[in-house]
Amino acid sequence: MNRVYIKDLEKHFNEEVEVQGFVENIRNLQWVAFVIIRDNTGKVQVTIEKSEESNKEMIDIISSLNNESTVKVIGKILESPKVKLGGKEIIPSSIVVTSKALESELPINIKDKDASLIDARLDNRWLDLRNPYNADIFRIQSKFVEAMREFLYSKNFIEIHTPKLIGAASESGSEVFEVKYFDRLAYLAQSPQFYKQMAMSAGLDRIFEVGPVFRAENSNTNRHTTEFTGFDLEFSYIDSVEDVMCMEEELLTYALGKVKDSYGELIKEEYGQEVIVPTGKFPRIKLHDLYDELENRYGYKVSEDAKVDLTTEAEKLSFKYSMEVYNSEFLFVTDYPKNKRAFYHLRKNDIPQGYDLIWRGVEITTGAQREHRYDVLCEQAREKGLDKDVKFYLEFFKYGCPPHGGFGLGVDRLTMLLLGLPSLKEAMFIFRGPNRLNP
Repeated sequence: MNRVYIKDLEKHFNEEVEVQGFVENIRNLQWVAFVIIRDNTGKVQVTIEKSEESNKEMIDIISSLNNESTVKVIGKILESPKVKLGGKEIIPSSIVVTSKALESELPINIKDKDASLIDARLDNRWLDLRNPYNADIFRIQSKFVEAMREFLYSKNFIEIHTPKLIGAASESGSEVFEVKYFDRLAYLAQSPQFYKQMAMSAGLDRIFEVGPVFRAENSNTNRHTTEFTGFDLEFSYIDSVEDVMCMEEELLTYALGKVKDSYGELIKEEYGQEVIVPTGKFPRIKLHDLYDELENRYGYKVSEDAKVDLTTEAEKLSFKYSMEVYNSEFLFVTDYPKNKRAFYHLRKNDIPQGYDLIWRGVEITTGAQREHRYDVLCEQAREKGLDKDVKFYLEFFKYGCPPHGGFGLGVDRLTMLLLGLPSLKEAMFIFRGPNRLNP
């Protein structure tokens, strides 16, 4: 007999079914016993009449169980309007214990996510995720990633997998983890950036990757982590950075639409968030113009030195500005100074052709048209004192490379913002921070 998920039981009324899952609750009364079984799709009541002699063995089995044990139940599924839990129940013919919970008291409260401190929850993440509220985060996240993949496949992208152990410190030369690699040092990749661009030089034209990204940032904010899941893409034969921004607009609009179709009501009910699907182009604004707007509208002033990048407060206010002026949750911020952008960003009139994308007051993307000309790229690397560190990368451009660009998204950060979660810790299956390496 094949297992039936609880969400599909209504298709099998008056049939014998097999259900497997966790024991959430046992009510062992004088004449009857009720067992609530939970799988990853829902809950169902199992009803055992004690008057039936044939049920004695099953009564003995459930009497010996602790909550959160796992069982396999075979029985008839009946429509029972009086049963509050979905109007159905299983009348079992057999119950098999597949795993017995050894203790009756759990180290955290899995029924109420707010009843336990976040560190205790992370210490017992395998229990924490038995709470449907927490588990649904990753079903929604999976749909988001699936939709982005689906969109890119429709645009002739292919998925590649780049190395995470690299021989030279990537991009900036800082904030990298060193690891012993036999008789020498290696580094954990900050991003797949260099290898994405190697793919462009190889003629793969359109690629993306979903994989781990490592940042040696000793930061304990709710928006930073030492390892996260990146969604990166790169594509060739572009005319300007505008092509990159348009691609990201289309990608996010498509993905949010798919998430809304599948989980919009659930997200509203469980997380109190409306999934807003953009209906047009995202607004664009230059960095210095944005600071002017924030000062004129909200009295937000910073020093001229601070205006070379977006402050955290400016990010938050930019959301208010974008909603008031454009009715958009998204805002592209462009024209950052070259000393705040990577050496591989193409420049026009000495201005890097890149952007940050702000969503709901948080930066989610740095994207750009890349510099593809070997001589210019070498000069820009020298300018930042990185030419020796990135010598292997510069080799990719010696034999021709098409104009290209791309961007990267943090899957965990997207999830946090989509669901209005208080911290990245909630949006990550297993969180890694400066003080956390287990479980």
